[in-house]
Amino acid sequence: MQMPEFSQGDILAFVVATGFAAGLNVYATALALGAMARLHWIELPVGLELLANTWILSASGVLFAIEVVADKIPGFDLIWNALHTFVRIPVAALMAYAAGSQLPPAAHVLATCMGAGFAAIAHGSKSAARVAVTPSPEPVSNIALSTAEDAGAVGLSWVAVHHPMTGAAVVIALAVGGIGLMWWGYRLARGGVRRLVRRRTAH
Repeated sequence: MQMPEFSQGDILAFVVATGFAAGLNVYATALALGAMARLHWIELPVGLELLANTWILSASGVLFAIEVVADKIPGFDLIWNALHTFVRIPVAALMAYAAGSQLPPAAHVLATCMGAGFAAIAHGSKSAARVAVTPSPEPVSNIALSTAEDAGAVGLSWVAVHHPMTGAAVVIALAVGGIGLMWWGYRLARGGVRRLVRRRTAH
C-alpha cells in the first residue's frame, strides 16, 4: 500500500516525529521505516529511499539487535547512551535533511534543525530517565523503560508516515514533558555533586 505524496507541512511534521523517534532509538527508527518501505507498506518522502536498501536494512537490523541487549544492562546503558549522543542526533539530522530534499531552501534548513532538535530532546530525556532508574537494585524498571522506548520509536515511525500531523502533535507534548524531565535530572545531578563536595570538604 502506498501513501499519497507528502505536502510541505506533512514533511515538517514527519521530521518532528521521526526525529524524536530517532532520539529514542535511531536503529529501530531506521529499521522500521526501511522495512515498511521495502515491503511496500508505505512510501517514504523523496530522499529517504536509501533506508530500504538491503545493506542499510541489514546494518540497521544488526545494530538494533545489539542495542536491544546493551540498552537493558544497568550501568552499561548509561555508557551506551552517552556514546550515542554522537549517533542519534547527527543521524536524525541527516534523515531530516534527506526527507526535506524537495523543500524550499529555508524550509529545508528548518526541517534539518527540527529533526536534530527533537532528537536531542528525546535523547536527553532518555538519558535523564536512565540516570534516575539505573541505581534501582532491581533490573525490571530498566528493562521495562528500554522496551517502552523501543516500542515508542517504532510506533512513532509508523504514525509519522500515516498521520504525520498527529505524530508531530504527540511528539510536541512528549517534548514538553521531556524538557521538564531533563531539568529535573540536571537538578538531581547537581544536588548529588554538591553533596559529594560537602562530604569531601568535611573530611
